[in-house]
Amino acid sequence: MKITLLGTGNPAPSLKRMGPGYLVTVGDDVIIFDHGPGSHHRLLQAGKKATEVTHAFFSHLHYDHFVDFPRLLLTRWDHGAGHIPDLKVFGPPPLRDMMDKLFGPEGAFAPDINARINWDASLHVYRARGGVEPRRWPAPEVRELNKGDTVETDRWRVRTVEVPHAQPWLTCLALRLDTDKGSMVYTGDAGPSRALEALAKDCDVLIHMCANISGSVDNQATRLGTSGHMEAARTAAAAGARRLVASHIYDQFDRPGVREKVIADMAKVYDGVIVLGEDLMELSADPDLPGIFR
Repeated sequence: MKITLLGTGNPAPSLKRMGPGYLVTVGDDVIIFDHGPGSHHRLLQAGKKATEVTHAFFSHLHYDHFVDFPRLLLTRWDHGAGHIPDLKVFGPPPLRDMMDKLFGPEGAFAPDINARINWDASLHVYRARGGVEPRRWPAPEVRELNKGDTVETDRWRVRTVEVPHAQPWLTCLALRLDTDKGSMVYTGDAGPSRALEALAKDCDVLIHMCANISGSVDNQATRLGTSGHMEAARTAAAAGARRLVASHIYDQFDRPGVREKVIADMAKVYDGVIVLGEDLMELSADPDLPGIFR
């Protein structure tokens, strides 16, 4: 099981940190967790093609966690040329309605898809890639998830809890992936909660939203629905997580001297391994392997 941080940023445009996105490989399964702006470019830099991705999970449907997904799905469909299984997609409501409005017969990309299915020049490329006519409309397998749901294969299991963020307008989930080679919890965007602490109990890697330096945000609603560096550290300590990976980072963390102070502050309440995430960082969840591949 290998974890690659594709994007460790946030909605603010950045050349250093792409939007939230995470890649996990478990055997032959290539799983993405969220796919925000620039995540697909990072996926290519990580050496993976869209056609290799088998499963996609979404924590919530804010654009900075989803906007690169149409590129992934359409590239996978186009270059897969009918030879690969349909992508399995999981996330909170209204995921199915959003997918239909993007990729359905009356969706935003319907004119593009119709052209590729019917225009002979596109069909020529399709045939050259090994496709056989008639060309089929993209048909991802979509399952909506709510709190307490489980997705399971013979290699891994994903469980969900609801976490405080943008309710009641969005359902926001944290996701736990368990394998025989370790466990990962991805908080999505989340304020502190007992449900999150319970989900992350004794996990090997906790990828936690770290949106601000704690105490720098005055708005109470924002504080309740997000986590700064100390909230992330307290959650990791309460859960007994083995490693804490801070992500969804704003540029204030990348100023000289701030990184060191932030990590020192977090270490006062959490005695595990602390990682301030960077795009394309590779991590192991296996207790028998080092924490960082590179």
